[in-house]
Amino acid sequence: MSKPAIFIVDDEPNILELLRFNLGRNGYEVRTFEAAAPLLAVVETTVPDLFILDLMLPKIDGLELCRRLRNNAVTKDVPIIMLTAKTTELDKIVGLELGADDYITKPFSVLELVARVKALLRRQQRNVLSVDKILSSGDLSLDVPRREVWRAGQLIELSYKEFELLFILMSNDRRVLTRDFLLEKIWGIDFDGETRTVDVHIRFLRQKLENYSSNRYIETVRGVGYRFSFSQGENNE
Repeated sequence: MSKPAIFIVDDEPNILELLRFNLGRNGYEVRTFEAAAPLLAVVETTVPDLFILDLMLPKIDGLELCRRLRNNAVTKDVPIIMLTAKTTELDKIVGLELGADDYITKPFSVLELVARVKALLRRQQRNVLSVDKILSSGDLSLDVPRREVWRAGQLIELSYKEFELLFILMSNDRRVLTRDFLLEKIWGIDFDGETRTVDVHIRFLRQKLENYSSNRYIETVRGVGYRFSFSQGENNE
């Protein structure tokens, strides 16, 4: 069985060497790049199992690189970890909005990064979704085999994590799910202090599902988490 492949982009050679060594000894095939352009050329023919992208890159920065990978049909579902020295909430939100699966700030713990890599790949491999389910509620339907979501006959484009999040919520219709539960189920590990990740993904999911519609699908349970509860013309914020 071939080793899982990880492509890393960072303009700091010492960071690349640190990650290459530690991920390599944990059983991963690592390929490193010091800029975005060489990676974009390589993924035309070779697609890894996971990307680690530095935010501050020359010419094409990490956010733009993330956007391009998510807009590429071949790489759109490959997990992405953003690696950066920036720590502001806005940086995290923008990265998540563009489709990053996780966000780690420098200086970082190598053990933590390896753990998050393992969790993302394990989650990708296991795939939390049943392969034969079609869920529906009101004018919303989720087709798992096709990985499609339809609202009132219109196809809604969701990211990989948004689709999984909606699936978990719809599968537990009217049951309150805590942020920690959603983090463990969808991201695979306990993101201590990172429950904001769930809030950001819920917000994006709501925007896509409820745009130009008076219908509401996801209810906030203050201080606890979220639940799927379809309602017409009501505000569940």
